[in-house]
Amino acid sequence: MCVGLAAQVKKVSGGTAVIDAGGATKSISAELIENLEPGDYVMVHAGIAIAKIDKPETDEN
Repeated sequence: MCVGLAAQVKKVSGGTAVIDAGGATKSISAELIENLEPGDYVMVHAGIAIAKIDKPETDEN
């Protein structure tokens, strides 16, 4: 089973991105994603952005 994490991109520099995943920030590899910009949402697996995604829905109850 593979587990991915949805996160928002905060900063992009070269092949690295800083993401916010539920309030935790982390640097990840962004080399697989073209035209990645701050504000985009990505699916992250094993420290690598593997796909751009739509803004995830959250349960705010």
